[in-house]
Amino acid sequence: MNILFCGDSHAEDGVLIATLSLLKNYQKPLHLYVLTMTAKNDTKTFSPFSMQAIKVINQQLKEVNDKSSIELIDITDLYQKNPPLANQNTRFTPYALIRLYADEIPNLPDRILYLDDDIIVRKDITEFYNQDLTNVEFVGVLDYYGRWFYHDEFKAFDYVNSGVLLLNMAEIKKTHLFEKVRHLIKKREMLLPDQAAINKLATEKRIAPRKYNEQHRLQNDTVIQHFTTSFRFFPYFHTVTIKPWQVEKVHKDLNIYEYDDILNKYLALKPKLKGQTK
Repeated sequence: MNILFCGDSHAEDGVLIATLSLLKNYQKPLHLYVLTMTAKNDTKTFSPFSMQAIKVINQQLKEVNDKSSIELIDITDLYQKNPPLANQNTRFTPYALIRLYADEIPNLPDRILYLDDDIIVRKDITEFYNQDLTNVEFVGVLDYYGRWFYHDEFKAFDYVNSGVLLLNMAEIKKTHLFEKVRHLIKKREMLLPDQAAINKLATEKRIAPRKYNEQHRLQNDTVIQHFTTSFRFFPYFHTVTIKPWQVEKVHKDLNIYEYDDILNKYLALKPKLKGQTK
């Protein structure tokens, strides 16, 4: 099974948690690819995903299956040659866009599951991963909030959340989807640039059941939980953003304890991400 992550040094905690959750539910070989780069915008300089974090995650992979692997791929040159000029200084970091360069990386497999770093895999994802992808660019789940506000003019509910995407790289290269997306985000500033552009330009996407990217509240059938920003209306209207590595808030504010085996292991390994020892 091939998994794609993207991010800078701030993604290391999330990728570790996501990997631990994958390993809990899938013991066959996993092949992880992490896209990173050195980047900066007008206000901040970002550090790439570290080799130390790769070593920690690789050790966890090998303990479950010696045939598993992880590869760190630096795309700094690719990004700098064709930067998304109109969207480099949005509230999202440049790393939210680097998955859109995946078609230019020759060693990525044709079938690969992209995961944001704020997800936890709760059940076996084999059925989702192995589905037929003939004439399909990607498979994703409707965005919980965005489906109501953004859609193709001919279809009411087709706005996919980009945090969990089963990618058919061969088809994406054939239709030039990512190439078209990069061109669009280079020219036009967008509120959610990667997600909006993918949804606007995709012609062969498939909608999967909500359980494969649960963005709101944990359900009995949830397979992948995505810790996105949600809206709350009591005692006043406000937004809530809690990520898996904020363990105390996951307990206190979300009242979720069922991932404690994964999160406790993460907490034990966390110092090693930066080469520290307890």
